[in-house]
Amino acid sequence: MFCPFCRYPDSRVTDSRTSDDGASIRRRRQCPECNMRFSTTETASLTVVKRSGVTQPFSRDRIVAGVRKACQGRPVSEADLALLAQTVEEAVRATGAAQIESNDIGLAILEPLRKLDEVAFMRFASVYQGWETLEDFEAAINVLRVGRDVREANKVQPAQDSNN
Repeated sequence: MFCPFCRYPDSRVTDSRTSDDGASIRRRRQCPECNMRFSTTETASLTVVKRSGVTQPFSRDRIVAGVRKACQGRPVSEADLALLAQTVEEAVRATGAAQIESNDIGLAILEPLRKLDEVAFMRFASVYQGWETLEDFEAAINVLRVGRDVREANKVQPAQDSNN
């Protein structure tokens, strides 16, 4: 790391802290040559490999833009979309890979979107997974219904009063 003051090619780390969102590390450094202190912010780069083979930097904004289309007319706020994008980014970064296929990002979007809004999930999944027939939609709706039934069955049932 070059010193921004004297351009000396080395520096010493005096303090390291993770950012609030955990996506970057802030380091305080000191130059051994001029003794000036400065801060750096370090983030791990994540590259997306598109279907065409083109690579581009990962962007939460692209996730929000893609999901926003599926959420048009639905009761989903910008804050909800931002949280969904953060959840997807955390899941993708947790893989530890420096490059990820765009298809894997789409798969990572599906479950958080289903939890956020089932109609938006159906819209996104129909385009993303290329559903072509009514049977494709029916199968997905049946999976959602089974999942909803399981969630409702797992809810804690109130204890019955034994005095009655």
